[in-house]
Amino acid sequence: MSQTLSLTLHEARARAALVSAVSYDLELDLTQPDTFGCRAVVRFDCARPGATTFVEFADAREVRIQGADATYADGRILLRDLAARNEITIEARVPYVSDGEGMHRIVDPVDGETYISAYCGMDMAQRVFPCFDQNDLKAPITLRVIAPTHWTVLANGHVSARAEGNWEFATTPPIPPIMFVMCGGPWASVTWEHAGLPFGWHARASLAEQLQRDAEELRSITTACFDRYAEIFDEPYPFDSYDQAMVPGQNWGALETPGCITYRDELLPLGPPSEPERRTRAMIIAHEMAHMWFGDLVTMTWWEDTWLQESFADYLGFRVAEEAAGIEGAFADFTIGRKPDAYLADVRRSTHPVAPRPEDVPDVDAAMANFDSLSYAKGNSALRQLVTCLGDDAFFAGVNTYLSRHRWGNATLTDFVAALDEQTDRDVVGWVDRWLRTTGFDTIAVTRTEDGFVIARDGSRPHRLRVTAYGDDWRATSSFVDLGAAEVRLPAARLLVPNAGGETYARIRLDPDSWTRVVAGLSSIPDASTRAVLWSTAFDLVWIGELSAEAFLALLERHLPTEPQVEICHRVLVWTRAHLLPRFVGADQASGAVARIAATCLAALDRSFPDPAKAVVLTRTLAGVSNDPELLLGWLSRGVSEQGVAVDPTLGWLARRRLAALGHSSVGEIQDARRRERTLVADLGAARALAAPADPAVKAAAWARLTGDPVPSNREFEAIAAGLWDVEQTELLGPQVDAYLSRAVPLGARRGASHCNQLADAFPTVALTPAQITRLAETLDGDVPVHLRRPWEDQLDDLRRASAARRGR
Repeated sequence: MSQTLSLTLHEARARAALVSAVSYDLELDLTQPDTFGCRAVVRFDCARPGATTFVEFADAREVRIQGADATYADGRILLRDLAARNEITIEARVPYVSDGEGMHRIVDPVDGETYISAYCGMDMAQRVFPCFDQNDLKAPITLRVIAPTHWTVLANGHVSARAEGNWEFATTPPIPPIMFVMCGGPWASVTWEHAGLPFGWHARASLAEQLQRDAEELRSITTACFDRYAEIFDEPYPFDSYDQAMVPGQNWGALETPGCITYRDELLPLGPPSEPERRTRAMIIAHEMAHMWFGDLVTMTWWEDTWLQESFADYLGFRVAEEAAGIEGAFADFTIGRKPDAYLADVRRSTHPVAPRPEDVPDVDAAMANFDSLSYAKGNSALRQLVTCLGDDAFFAGVNTYLSRHRWGNATLTDFVAALDEQTDRDVVGWVDRWLRTTGFDTIAVTRTEDGFVIARDGSRPHRLRVTAYGDDWRATSSFVDLGAAEVRLPAARLLVPNAGGETYARIRLDPDSWTRVVAGLSSIPDASTRAVLWSTAFDLVWIGELSAEAFLALLERHLPTEPQVEICHRVLVWTRAHLLPRFVGADQASGAVARIAATCLAALDRSFPDPAKAVVLTRTLAGVSNDPELLLGWLSRGVSEQGVAVDPTLGWLARRRLAALGHSSVGEIQDARRRERTLVADLGAARALAAPADPAVKAAAWARLTGDPVPSNREFEAIAAGLWDVEQTELLGPQVDAYLSRAVPLGARRGASHCNQLADAFPTVALTPAQITRLAETLDGDVPVHLRRPWEDQLDDLRRASAARRGR
């Protein structure tokens, strides 16, 4: 795959001033095994006849162009001597991909069926069809697809005609090219009508049973969220159908392609979804539906306004999941699951304002890096604070003015602020400058006095937040306070927690006596939102060196067994394994820390029974950390744990990976299990397990597979990397860490942006030595591909911060 030239802000503005009235008439032929046929008729007006512009079309072969003086090179078709009205016909063969960026092709090992899906997005629509690949050249798309006769084809519009493998779709309203979608294969489907529109859920044929299992839940969530958005927004749903497809190989969690949203099909697991999986799935459904208005009906003009789409969808996703889909405590999930990543991102060198200036996002490559926790979680937090300050009525009145005023067009932060400013007498412009144009976060500190508490702000932003006071019997009294430059005094209590509902975005610091009481009684605090705030505060205290890994593990041992909220248990365990173990626990202490996590899970299972949802979360974690091979082998042989948790494919492959790491599962046993199940889950589970043994030859082979030819698919690559790295094998993995630091740059430079993203995600999740950290820093002083530089700089910042925290600063 060749490198594409990243579109610059200057190029986008120049082309938008020149080109208008764009439309695409597109035909795709999916009947060949290695490449697909693409025929596109591109129509557009030119403001200056005689001018020159370009159309992006990456990696095309056998390109034929009619209707223009044109040259094809470097992924761009240069169009010269344009007329006032132009019609260009472009025909080509284009290769399928296996990295999730373009026309992705995969064969299902269960039944040998092939699935082909166009995964677009930033700089990716051009890998599917020739287009003006920028947001503010929205265009209607007319699509025809030639596919095998037994397939179903899904796309942005509803099917207008079909016969013998030929599919025609209704012309879409104006949409940006990145929002194009087409999914072909023998899909299993569940369809219905609601509010006068056709709805559908679709998945691979081999997942038909799982789709039927979850169909009622998926349908209920979809219709409930749809009805809630109909209440929130004045603008009706803007498209002619609403399909949702669980697709293989999607890199994003989901993509908001209008009329046909695509989700990673891991969201439809082979075994029953766990409670955290169900909650996450509902939030994602609500998130992507919000994008039908924020992103699809009204689209940001340039990438400095990513927040206008992602922050809104993130905020509304959690809110509507709770209000409509019945996900109780959704914002508590956000507080402990997503917000801590934003705080961490905001202290790295790569931090940026939620709403940067256009010139700070000079090209699409730079924009891609801003699809991060700041644009999502911090932006969500900022919007929640804005709603808390303004109230629902003023906020949604401004939102509806914005959407109606710019429907089917493009907009900017200035447009949104203008719409909001019309609905309130508060200083929205000043609020935006303080909250969205700046980086970092304030600290809200509690000081205990003789007769009560003082709350003070270290920072410059205004905050409206809930403060909860707890008495000796943990009875709570809550009130909202407005905190600015002046201190706020409150009466005495056993414990006072500011931002107890997570309404604002700020670090909180309790007085020492209050934190001692938290350590003693955290799981006894009755409100889940407050417990989520305090657990996330513990995460932050670890990162800044005020809470040791030993103290955090003691907190885990004391309170996880009696934590009543399943999602909090899940998120605390995820953070402990993802952050505490590789960053704050030394290589010589890793096995002991892992054993303590396993013991805590066992203790929690004893206490949680018969809570089945919590038992699933604890058992899956235990499968990844247990040092008792007989326990894991017993689960696999019986098909059930001691607490009655069924060994579904997810749990089974977690146990096999751990058994392999412990030296109790052979290559033959792993391959036999893979052949018995013959699923994508088994293929990827086996890839993880085969890379897991503590054997230098196995690790060398896994590394060779990651870096050799042919390049593994996106899913296989991440599975092998997940099996390769193991905090208990840090010393053994030294050669692979060194190889990663020396070879990732040339590999990424040679293989392109998508592989850089995979390499970045595969960063070693083990403790790096000081020499390895120095080598990473020295490499970053040189020439590093842009898609690798930002995540590596973030890793370096985290490594240095964790090292300082371990040393006690």
